[in-house]
Amino acid sequence: MENIEEKETGEEIAQPDLIRQTAEENFGIKYLYPWQRMVIENILQAYECKKKLVELSEKEQQIFYEKEDDSFCRGRQIVLLPTGAGKSLCFQIPALLLDGPTLVIYPLLALMTDQQRRMEEGSLRCVVFRGGQSEEERKTNFEKLKEGAPDRAKIILANPEVLRSGSLLQELCKVGIKHIAIDEAHCVSEWGDSFRPSYLELGNVIEKINPPVITAFTATASPEVLARVAEILFKGQAHVVRSESDRPNIHYYVKLCGAKSKAALLLAKEELKPMIIFCGTRSKTQNMAEELNACFGQGCAKFYHAGLEKEEKDEVEKWFYNSRDGILCATCAYGMGVDKKDIKTVVHLEAPENAEAYIQEAGRGGRDGSIAKAILLWSLSDSLKYSSYEPGSRQAAMKKFAETTDCRRQVLLDALGAEQAYCHGCDLCNERKEREAKRLVRKEKSDLERAFQLVKKYRLFYKEEEIEEELEELFNEESVKKIGMRIWTHSDVSEILSQLLESGKIIKGKILWKNRLTISPQHCRQLPLLHHLHLPQEQAPQQVQLQVQP
Repeated sequence: MENIEEKETGEEIAQPDLIRQTAEENFGIKYLYPWQRMVIENILQAYECKKKLVELSEKEQQIFYEKEDDSFCRGRQIVLLPTGAGKSLCFQIPALLLDGPTLVIYPLLALMTDQQRRMEEGSLRCVVFRGGQSEEERKTNFEKLKEGAPDRAKIILANPEVLRSGSLLQELCKVGIKHIAIDEAHCVSEWGDSFRPSYLELGNVIEKINPPVITAFTATASPEVLARVAEILFKGQAHVVRSESDRPNIHYYVKLCGAKSKAALLLAKEELKPMIIFCGTRSKTQNMAEELNACFGQGCAKFYHAGLEKEEKDEVEKWFYNSRDGILCATCAYGMGVDKKDIKTVVHLEAPENAEAYIQEAGRGGRDGSIAKAILLWSLSDSLKYSSYEPGSRQAAMKKFAETTDCRRQVLLDALGAEQAYCHGCDLCNERKEREAKRLVRKEKSDLERAFQLVKKYRLFYKEEEIEEELEELFNEESVKKIGMRIWTHSDVSEILSQLLESGKIIKGKILWKNRLTISPQHCRQLPLLHHLHLPQEQAPQQVQLQVQP
């Protein structure tokens, strides 16, 4: 696209497209997505608008504001772009075109370091302010901000905590910052109200620096989070730019299971790699990686969490980035800013707290545009846990996602307050399409269903320890066929039975059949998850057959 101007003679002349030209010359990018271009143009136009206002008298400014709403300047915007949409370019390209530095605020030191490396590999000079720096290091940074072009640093990288320093903030106010960009802006709400109060002070930081333009970027935000971000950063008034939230190339699946580590092992055998397995705790990442290496050979999997030393993290990140068939077992510490584009499968052992977090983490897959699977492992214990949340709350959205009988993709989009979308791929919609095409759909039963069916078939026949032995042998026979190894242990089967007992699907008999297992028709009818699990509901207790001995 080219800008068109008219000469005094009326002849049209083509002006170079500075945005496209800057993208190509500095980043080798010949095409920008429409949403990227809109955000960049908003930033540049808002800056020009603010410059113009400064030149006006107070009376002229008042007339302008009466004539045009301030949102016209687009100087305070929140931008929602899906993961992998290239939001970094939305502040990097303006940084090269503005006549002053851009301050970019990141949530994590590791993310700052990674962005610094990427910028320095390109043509963007930047400086980093973080805790623990000496006065000499900070002095050097400010000297880089004052150098003449083209050596002058154009971007300042910082985290919220370091900006609480009054002396640093005072010096930053002097360098003429033109644009503040807050990356992963959902953290303002998610973390500011819990364990990082420095995020709540960003509004004061913005007010003191008073730049012409401020932009908050995030990939996921529900209406509640969006309102909270606007309140903290912009005193409730912000221009929102939202692209389509859907990532059609991410296909969503939910796998019902009781023993999640065993389900993950089978997925590691069956699904495409590279693969991430998100785990809820640090110890689970290590245990999962050990199980994978024991089954499929040492070195096939590594673990990653916030407790690792920096050198260990760097080593794992480099290994996974260069791997075409690796499996990374990680906590949510491996997430924000990750730029590995070819991840094919994202598995969650535990559901994240809310839909935004799940979309964020599932979005690590398919950043090259290829099809990627996001598979959530869901148990009876998960269903009971998430049942405690208020219906309609952000947390309850994960239960709705896991247990819906409609479209999983739409449940996630609804949680974000986003658009209606055609489902390009989720297990439920895929199954419906197969049935409409009159194809036979054979669904493999989960470990929970199979244990339930065994209790149903032999009700009041087995004691708990007896059926555990039976199930362990049965499951191991199948795992030998699938991956050539016996992977099931007594504790795995015990976990499955514990969930069935805790949820009331099965109960222990009394008196003559004391401690022998049977199904509970009353509880089966009451629990909505039963239908979702496709477990048979009993209409009435059946009489015990005579040959069954107490």
